[in-house]
This record gives sequence, structure tokens and C-alpha cells, in this order.
Amino acid sequence: MVRCGVEAIGHGGTLLPKGGTASATGSAGCQPTWEGTRWAGGVAFDIIFAEPDRTSPSRYIDQLDLDDAGMGQQAYTQLRRLPDHDQVLAEAMATVPVVVGFATTERPNDRRPMRKAGFAFAGTVPTAILPPFQGSVTSLPLFDEAARGAASLSLGQDSASGIVRQIPLLLSDGRQIYPGLALEALRVAQGATSITVRSTGASGEQTSRPPALVELRVGQFTVPMTAEGELFLRFGRNRPERLVSARDVLDPDRHQSIRSRIEGHIVFIGTSAAGLHDRRVTPLAESVAGVTIHAQAVEQIIAQDFLRRPDWAKGLEILLTIGAGGFVALLLGRLSARYAAVVMIGAIAALFGGAWLTFSRLSLLVDPLYPSLGAVAVYLAVTSLLYLTTDREKRFVRQAFSRYLAPELLQKLEAAPDQLRLGGEIRPMTILFMDVRDFTPISERLSPEALIRFLNTLFSPLTEAIQECHGVVDKYIGDSIMAFWNAPVEVPNHAALACSAALKMQAIVDHLNATDAFGLRSGEAPELIVHIGIGLNTGEACVGNMGSENRFNYSVVGDAVNVAARIESSCKGAGAPILISEEAAREVEGFAVLEAGLVPLKGKSKPMKLFALVGDPAVARTSAFQELARDHHRLLAARCYIWSNQ
Repeated sequence: MVRCGVEAIGHGGTLLPKGGTASATGSAGCQPTWEGTRWAGGVAFDIIFAEPDRTSPSRYIDQLDLDDAGMGQQAYTQLRRLPDHDQVLAEAMATVPVVVGFATTERPNDRRPMRKAGFAFAGTVPTAILPPFQGSVTSLPLFDEAARGAASLSLGQDSASGIVRQIPLLLSDGRQIYPGLALEALRVAQGATSITVRSTGASGEQTSRPPALVELRVGQFTVPMTAEGELFLRFGRNRPERLVSARDVLDPDRHQSIRSRIEGHIVFIGTSAAGLHDRRVTPLAESVAGVTIHAQAVEQIIAQDFLRRPDWAKGLEILLTIGAGGFVALLLGRLSARYAAVVMIGAIAALFGGAWLTFSRLSLLVDPLYPSLGAVAVYLAVTSLLYLTTDREKRFVRQAFSRYLAPELLQKLEAAPDQLRLGGEIRPMTILFMDVRDFTPISERLSPEALIRFLNTLFSPLTEAIQECHGVVDKYIGDSIMAFWNAPVEVPNHAALACSAALKMQAIVDHLNATDAFGLRSGEAPELIVHIGIGLNTGEACVGNMGSENRFNYSVVGDAVNVAARIESSCKGAGAPILISEEAAREVEGFAVLEAGLVPLKGKSKPMKLFALVGDPAVARTSAFQELARDHHRLLAARCYIWSNQ
């Protein structure tokens, strides 16, 4: 027993709009009728009767073991008188408008389907447009002759996904045109004899390269087509009430109820059992019998509710793809990859939302997939390029500054390499010079190996102190260190940080002396004590890459640098280990500083007021320092009074 599915549309010889009753009929080769009644307005078989029924008596009798005498001969004669099943079915087909089907094959053969419909063409002949099929599998000649229509049972589907999205209305073998099952069923049900096909080149139609099909007319219905002669389907949910099982058709007790559902309608008969391999997947993710897809196509044509893909849709999708890619590239140029991804996802959602609105409100098919994929592809490409570029910049920054910058400053510079201007720029900076006092006697008393060990022991903790305070070690000059602040990364309060570094450096030297870290007391110069002098100045200087094309160094130059060096050389004469300029003193209010007076500096026409850096703000708040500051102020006032009376 074969389960069959049928769709019925139309009543009383007049076709009805969408919503006609759905129904189904019996097994293959079995057509139930009621005496004196043509109960169906049209019957379309989604089945190919390619072979004779092997259960017909004339075929079955050859398989029986009957003798030639007695009951055997009598049974043989009676079986011979029984009608042939195929002939009975063909006679039943002749009483109803029936459409039989054929299948196309890729393997060539000499069988050509019978064509019942006539065709009229306006514009380019469809045989020049449609790809030809090579062969076919048709029903037996007696069924083709009894039927009023013959059509292809082919259902188009995506080769990749296997989803049916459109079905072919027209097919060609290269010589003739054949209708699809839905189109032929509609023609036969209307009693129409021909189908009119319009293509490019017809009156009122624009020519195109290559030529394309536009629309067709069957009876009173006009149907738009794709360029390849297909119909886009607007699928609805599969409704079980559309189907009638063959079991119910063969049940006499249900004839009357089934008759009311089928009478006067177009009926599609086909298989729905999974084992017969005619289950198809729709865009609604439903697995349905193939026969119901033909039925939905007819229902859509009758309702004149079509999905259309306009000629400009492809051009629009190309423009959207280009625009989406450019939009994402622009976003990545102004936003971080994370925020650009959020905006891109929103834009893709808008594309899909717009496509859904055009589909649901205007019945237009515009594919948002390629613009979305274009946006994602550009995002991945640009972010990958930016990542590689950024990674290269980070490697360059790390290689160039890892020896000079503190790790946290290096991370900031890697995160914002745009702050690094290697071509040179003028910016306010604080410069520090440190020098070892009386280094000549020390170097004379130490061997070369011990001298290098001495300098490394001294410079290592001093460099760490500078970097901890966000300073950059510019260079080591013999027994001296040059450092600066506020480049290559901007550092707020750079003067205060430089003063903090100077105080730490002084404390480190005291600790190294106390612990004999230099090994002088236990070595070659027990009487020597290491002292340092530090000079600080704040002012504008030029910072950037300096040197030749083949060898350069990131450094700072300018008058502010020279002044800092002169201040450091004045520490010994002023009797203070740390001296800072007046500009630096103004930037570090709150630190413990004492005026050192006007000090003449080499290269300067006028003396400069310098200040001795005594301690950090915590020291400045102590009563001892405040008393010292008052006494120091009185001393300076008395000195000025004595000088003014000389």
C-alpha cells in the first residue's frame, strides 16, 4: 500500500483563490470514483507509471502452475477474462482531466516525453535560454494517451543545502519546451490549450545579455519567472489537513466525507512515505512530501501572491557588499576592534531586518548574506592587518625602549604607539644628571674589572629607581647618568617624579655605602666613600631620534639639558647632593626644598637661582624641617643685608 498526498484547489469548474481544500487519494494505479459523478476538477500524478503492473491477471497468470485440464484450465480461462489493471487505470484517467509526469535524466536516451500543451512565444525562444536535459523516464504510452496533460516532476533545490526554494515551470530538451507539473495541472484544470511565454526581446521588454525569461500566462493567470524559468516559492507551514491517506480513500465508509473535500478541486497524487525518497526540505526547515510543493505552487499562482527578485536586486546587493565593507573599514579606522565589531553586528542585523521587511511587506527577495559576509570579511582582513601592524609596532617599541623605560610605561607606549613621535618634537620635560663625586681617585685605586663591577653595582639600582618613577635613562656617560621625564609617553607631574627619583637615588647610595656593597672597605680602598651629585631642571627640550641613517638613538637636546648638566656640576660647590632649578622648584610645591642662592652657571650670562632638594612632602611637613627652613630663610636674609651694606 502506498500512502498518497493530494492538494485540491478550485470548485465547480471555477478556480478559487488561496485557501482551497486540500486532499489526497488512493494507491498508485487505483483511482476511486463514484458512479455518474466526475468528482475531481483535475488530477495531477506526482508518480511515473513507467512499468506495467505486475499484479495484472494477464501477467500474473504466467506465474501460476496450472495444468491444461480440469480446474486448472477453467481457472486459466477465467483469469484471462479479468480486465488488465493498467487498462482500467487508463480508462479511469480518460474520464477526468489528468496530468501524468515524466522525470529528466542526465544520461542521454532516445525517449522523449509526450507534450500535450501548446506554447506561444514572445521574445527570445525559450529553447535558447533553458539548459537542455539529456534524457527522460516517461509513463507507459497508454497512460500518456489517456491523460490530457504531461509534465515534468522535477523540483529544483540548492545543490549545497538540498533545500527547495524554487521549482522549474519550464524545461527544454533543446528542441521543445515542456511544462512543470504545477503549471500543467493548472492549464488542464482551466481547459486551456496553450501557454504563452514572454522573454527578453519581446515588445516592452528590455533586451539583456544573456537573454532571460520574464513571465508566462496560462489561462487567466500570469506567472512571473526567474531568468531560468523557475518560480520562487513562498512556503507556508505544512498543514496535515491538506492530506488524505490512501487508507481512507479505500475505506467505503469514508467516501462521502472525502468526496466533499475533493469534488471539483485540482488533486495532486503522490507518495509521502520516507522509504520512497520523495521527502524534501523547505526553507521553513520542514521535511515534506514532494507532492505538497507542487500543490503549494499552484495555490500561490491562483492567489497571485508571488515572491519576486527584481532585476536591480543583484546590483543592490553588490553595492551593499561594497558599502558594508567600506563602512567596516571606516569604523576600524576610528574605533577599536571591539566597538567596531558591535557596530558591525548592528549593521548586519539592520541588513537582515531590511531584507525581512522587503520580503514580508513587498514580497521582494533581496539577499543580505553577501553584504554581511563582505562586512565580516573586511573586518577580519582589516583587524588581521591592524594586528600585524600593531604587533610590529609593539616589537619595535619594545626593542627600542625596553632598556630605557619602566615596564608600565612600556605597556602604555605599546597600547598607544601614536604617542611616539620619532621625528622629534618640542615638549616640556624634566632632565636629570647624576655624577659620582671624586671618581678619579676611585678609578685609580680599582682594577679595570673591579671598576666595571663598581659601576654596575651603582648604576643597576639607580636605573631601577629612575624607571620606577617613570623616567627614561638616556645614556651612561662614564660615571654619570642622564635621564629625562615626559617622553616618549606623556607623564603628568614629571618634575615631582624626577625629584622622587633623585631622593631614592641618594638613599640607595647611602645604603650601598652602609652595606659596603661596592666592596671598598674590604677591598682596595677602605677609606673611600661614594658620593653622588644630582642636578634637575624643568623646561622645554627637543626629543626624538638623533644620529645617522644607519645608527641613531632616542635622546633629548636643548638648553634645558645643558642647564641640568651645569646644575649637577654645581652641587659640590653649593654643598648639596641634589640641586634643582627654580622652574623645577615651582613644579614641585610641597617638597622639602631650601634656596641655595644665585649660582653662576657655565655658559650663562647671569647667575641662576637654585634650590637644594632635602626631602619629599612627608619631610617637608616635619617640624624639624620647618624649623630648618625658617633658620635658613633668616640666614639668607642676613646674608643679603650684609652683602647690600658692603
